[in-house]
Amino acid sequence: MTNQEIFDLMDRFQRSTIHAMKLSGEDFSIELTKAPPAPVAAAVPAAPAPVQAAPVQPEAPAPQAEGPTVDAPLVGTFYAAPAPDQPPFVAVGDHMKQGQTVCLIEAMKMMSEVPAPCDCIIEAVLKNSGELAAFGEPLLRYRPC
Repeated sequence: MTNQEIFDLMDRFQRSTIHAMKLSGEDFSIELTKAPPAPVAAAVPAAPAPVQAAPVQPEAPAPQAEGPTVDAPLVGTFYAAPAPDQPPFVAVGDHMKQGQTVCLIEAMKMMSEVPAPCDCIIEAVLKNSGELAAFGEPLLRYRPC
């Protein structure tokens, strides 16, 4: 390797994102290392002057109809139907038997069937298919039979 080739290699290495490099040939060996870049602290903008704002009223919770709910047994994606081209497991007004599947929850590519807790009539579907469901979040509202 010529001196110019070595200098070109060093220049490219310095501009690259790699931190170590070793190159060996028949009659030479070159090892280049550099310290990783230090994390750059984000600039904190100066706080603006305080502005007098109107008092904020706390939001009232949205009214919810009464009744027991089928809750998500785990965190995952809610599916109302077994497949996109299939009809949903339940619709408002459907009579369900205890243990009958009312929806699916997908978590980590595993589908879990959510059963009806008792013989019941579905009063409301509270989630849209494909939405994320949190653990314990109501999915369906029902009326026991």
